[in-house]
Amino acid sequence: MTTEDVLLSADADGVRTLKLNRPKAYNSLTVELKERLLAALTEAAADDEVRAVVLTGEGKAFCAGQDLKEHVGLLKANDPAPLRTVAEHYNPIVRAIVDMPKPVIAAVNGTAAGAGAAFAYAADLRVAAASSTFLMAFANVGLGPDSGASWTLQRLIGYGRAAELMLLGRTVDAEEALRIGLIAEIVPDDELAAHAQRLAAKFAAGPTVAYAKIKDVLTTAAESTLDEALAAEDAAQGALGATADHTEAVDAFVAKRRPNFQGK
Repeated sequence: MTTEDVLLSADADGVRTLKLNRPKAYNSLTVELKERLLAALTEAAADDEVRAVVLTGEGKAFCAGQDLKEHVGLLKANDPAPLRTVAEHYNPIVRAIVDMPKPVIAAVNGTAAGAGAAFAYAADLRVAAASSTFLMAFANVGLGPDSGASWTLQRLIGYGRAAELMLLGRTVDAEEALRIGLIAEIVPDDELAAHAQRLAAKFAAGPTVAYAKIKDVLTTAAESTLDEALAAEDAAQGALGATADHTEAVDAFVAKRRPNFQGK
């Protein structure tokens, strides 16, 4: 594992793990960390050797959201950077997660608040440690949601619950998160990293071209009519039917063997 100050990156079995690495500050987001994370996500998307991505945090927190100490310090110095961070950092980071042409797993190892929670919501799958918590803290500091949370959260748990969590700024523990559909499963704290790696490795060994199309079709369907969704499905099936992975899957089914997907 190579250290890049505030961000750790490791590759294994086609999986790239990106770990936020400011544990003493609960992995809160400074300008440096946001820029490193955006660059790392962009690089992972372009690297054909990376077939799945895990996003997690070092220490007891996944990500506590914006580093308010840096934020306040810059505001007091009349630095306009905090007013640009949504457009320059948060929006591109969420777009990089959502548009990643391979599965993204958020391994939530502790507190996930504000933009940090929103990053998890943008992932394709969320697995959480038993000690994890989720908090939409924007209203508590006199702000509205950002980092795509207004779009992603209500699609995961519905408008009513999303509004409740955002307006009340109420903490959700792992058990409630599982019950309301915010996460896929709860894992013992000391097993989370290994479990996320195994799950991501399973994705990495799968038909990654199909995974990318599935993500595209789901995103299209979330904001389209039925006819538009049907057209998107038709186009995706036409493209995927011509892939080597589809041919391999059919051949493997007939031969009663395990398919060997190449992501082509």
